[in-house]
Amino acid sequence: MLRHTMRTLLVGLCSLTAASQAATAVALATPADQHRATHTAARALHAQTLSDLTTAMKGEAYANASYSLFAAQADGQDQPTAGKLVRRNHPAVGELFRTTAQTELDEHLREAATLAGVVGTNAANLRQSINGESYEHQVMYRGFAAQARKDGDLKAADLFTEIAADEGRHRDAYRTALTVLTTGRGTVPAPPTAKPVSVPAGLPKVKAARTRTNLGTAMHGEALARAKYMLFAAHAKQTGQPALARLFEGTAGVELNEHFAGEAVLAGLVRTTKTNLRTAITGERAEAATLYPGFAQRATAVGDAAVARYFRDTAADEARHAAAFQQALDQLR
Repeated sequence: MLRHTMRTLLVGLCSLTAASQAATAVALATPADQHRATHTAARALHAQTLSDLTTAMKGEAYANASYSLFAAQADGQDQPTAGKLVRRNHPAVGELFRTTAQTELDEHLREAATLAGVVGTNAANLRQSINGESYEHQVMYRGFAAQARKDGDLKAADLFTEIAADEGRHRDAYRTALTVLTTGRGTVPAPPTAKPVSVPAGLPKVKAARTRTNLGTAMHGEALARAKYMLFAAHAKQTGQPALARLFEGTAGVELNEHFAGEAVLAGLVRTTKTNLRTAITGERAEAATLYPGFAQRATAVGDAAVARYFRDTAADEARHAAAFQQALDQLR
């Protein structure tokens, strides 16, 4: 399942403004991020550039979450071989997946978020989160559940229904936090506690193509939500709102360790280490050769030079990632 082939999730990132871009310079910690944000905030980005940045963030967040699972598999989980479970340990591959996952999150996604102005004030961050959780609770997951049930994928229907309920609780907690923030009265809700789901190697556990597509869309959305909430948590800490930071962090943990992981099990996201490496190589090569160069061309054409540089630099990084994964695969043969 490749990073950018799934139908995208509408999570409320398309109405970004120059004002929110300026706020990002304060919200993100590194001087390099602040420098880029200062230049980008001088004017609003073109709508297509913002759309491409959103696509990039979804891909980078999904890669981070997927590679983290691939790393756990390479570290020594049981792998099916000739009908039997055989324990194979590839710690060097696990470390490669882990370090690449961190690059995707801490460098690529963070820089894209800076350029797009994702992080605003605490109140703006809460409103963005409320909108995303409301959509998932009221529309997306309920629709996915109904489709899965109609297609006979009952486990997926049950999972989608359960996640829809979770997202409703997340929305309500964020609404309460926003009231506390804007009125100065009340208490920010305690963060939810994640119940981690183990993701072993295995084939998809759903039969309908529509369910598989919906699982991919959902995983991209959960990965992006987790990444954004961690950025929002960092901003809340920096602005003296530790309880709000804990709420964002706890919700991020649920999105990744429960929702994304549960969906990954049904989707059969994790396979053998060799297959996981091939999946990563295909995705990284597509980004390096096609996706990011195309985004860079579009950004250049509309005068968004800083974003074009980001896309070109990221394409070069992804080419290096693909080469490293290929080398690791060659050594396993």
